[in-house]
Amino acid sequence: MKILAVSDDESKALWDYYTPDRVKDVDVIVSCGDLRAEYLEFLVTMTGLPVLYVPGNHDKQYAERPPEGCINIDGKVVTIDGIRFVGFGGSRKYSNGKYMYTEDQMRTKICKAKPKIIKNGGVDILVTHAACRDFGDMEDYAHRGFDCFNEFLERVHPSVMLHGHVHASYRHRNFKRENIHPTGTKVINCYERYIFDFDPAEKNRIKKKELSKNLRGAFWTVYPQNIKD
Repeated sequence: MKILAVSDDESKALWDYYTPDRVKDVDVIVSCGDLRAEYLEFLVTMTGLPVLYVPGNHDKQYAERPPEGCINIDGKVVTIDGIRFVGFGGSRKYSNGKYMYTEDQMRTKICKAKPKIIKNGGVDILVTHAACRDFGDMEDYAHRGFDCFNEFLERVHPSVMLHGHVHASYRHRNFKRENIHPTGTKVINCYERYIFDFDPAEKNRIKKKELSKNLRGAFWTVYPQNIKD
């Protein structure tokens, strides 16, 4: 499967100067957030490909006007051509934005998705806006990653994690396109646009019994968090 991942900045090559050859052989488009709804609608219309997305911290307009024709995978498991995607949008809560969460609130989002993850026998690709804590994130509070994403990789073992939020244009020393997490998951920063191949042979082969055991009691918080679907 060839995947076009986009995030944070609308690519002129895909919008202003779009030509079909720019998405040649692409099977699915994945947005990691902070992109205008009109941009995602343009992509789904011009390419005819499925466009999956999670909201970024600046996507409050999605609540009133979500990208038409696109598939919101925030807190959901969606399968495309046998490849299982799960998404968790938003960033750390540094103001009162709709898609901003404390660490406990993000844990609650993951906890609510556990039955879907177990039912599907795991996931192959994790899609987020924010990065893992201490793995491709930044030290300023707004761009710090989530510790629970590290725990998710340890417990669920997706083959690939896609995220955004940390721009290449920030020119900080932690920016890397691809990196291998200590759990073995390939982590990709999808700033602007990035095309990569996902080999079905790389699918997550965790056994359902092991997955259920790994997720039993995981991601609970001391106090219930008010997170709406």
